Amino acid sequence: MTRQALPGNLHPDTLAVRVGIERSQYGENSEALYLTSGFVQPDAETSARRFAGTEEGFTYARTSNPTVAAFEQRLAALEGTEAAIAASSGMGAILMMGMGLLRAGDHVVCSQSVFGSTLNLFGKEFAKFGVETSFVSQTDIAQWQAAMRPNTKLLFAETPTNPLTEVCDIRALADVAHAGGALLAVDNCFCSPALQRPTELGADLVIHSGTKYLDGQGRVMAGAICGPSKLIVDVFGPIVRTAGMVLAPFNAWVVLKGMETLRIRMQAQSATALAIAQWLETHPAVTRVYYPGLPSHPQHELAMRQQSGLGGAVVSFDVRGGDPETARANAFHVINSTQVVSIATNLGDTKSIITHPGTTSHGRLTEAQRQAAGIKQGLIRFATGLEHIDDLKADLARGLDSLT
Repeated sequence: MTRQALPGNLHPDTLAVRVGIERSQYGENSEALYLTSGFVQPDAETSARRFAGTEEGFTYARTSNPTVAAFEQRLAALEGTEAAIAASSGMGAILMMGMGLLRAGDHVVCSQSVFGSTLNLFGKEFAKFGVETSFVSQTDIAQWQAAMRPNTKLLFAETPTNPLTEVCDIRALADVAHAGGALLAVDNCFCSPALQRPTELGADLVIHSGTKYLDGQGRVMAGAICGPSKLIVDVFGPIVRTAGMVLAPFNAWVVLKGMETLRIRMQAQSATALAIAQWLETHPAVTRVYYPGLPSHPQHELAMRQQSGLGGAVVSFDVRGGDPETARANAFHVINSTQVVSIATNLGDTKSIITHPGTTSHGRLTEAQRQAAGIKQGLIRFATGLEHIDDLKADLARGLDSLT
């Protein structure tokens, strides 16, 4: 397996289109899709070396696949890391990271505002195996520092968070982690490398749900970890081979092609999201808008520094409601009144998506966990797609106007 020969110092837009493995003997311009579970070896001696890892080569699809390798190389190039390793989903990537880095008796510090499944993975599943997690404020560096212990091995944050778009200071968290001998992992799902490269700010590992913006059209599940080769190859590689949390070649190929338009989509969707957020701030039925691109966002200036001056493509907002039950009913009314956008739980699609986090992504959390994460019953998350801005405003106004 060899990389396609390219000159150095190429721009990210070019890397997103060109990075990959060498073409086959057929000279395909679009990367090939290799659908095979096994690979024929030229002889027993070569087979032995490849299975032992002393010679590069493909052996079995649970270990490696050319299409998956191309996806990994392209994503690593976009994130500016030495390597990347694919997983079957974003949550699978976090599980892989935990299995590789943590053992009984270890301690993790995690933002209390991360995605609901991530909260459960650290708070419940890892706890079964003797790993303790302290959940702290996403934005209060003092809380992260106070939570550090001698056995702290990992700090985990996503920025911006899902769904309240809280932004953490990546460089400050990296300093806290490294001062305590721990690693910092950042979930870069909302921004993608088109807007933000966490390792340039000191993060050690970057987590991706390729299901979202990397794919861009809501077609397949995929995940990945980006970071230094010593962790990707030596620590996480054996986990994938043993546990089998592999990315299917077809899914890898779909996301590989999706990354070619990543920057264009992120720029267009971020522009639409900003316009939607500005409009929502003026609507009388909306009590608060959560979007890093707005000057009213508490971490606006930090977000603009870390996210290439763009706020991303996800806007969340609270609708009016005197009590939780009324707020939830009003949120449902707004969602159910839409006729253009999709009612779904994914994001990063070219089709705009609307959802109620309190009963979907965070629906399985306890009420205490939802309160700690700031998830109210009147909260709506809106992930902008590529539709015309006027059509999206009209679709949201259909329900919001009738609440005033």
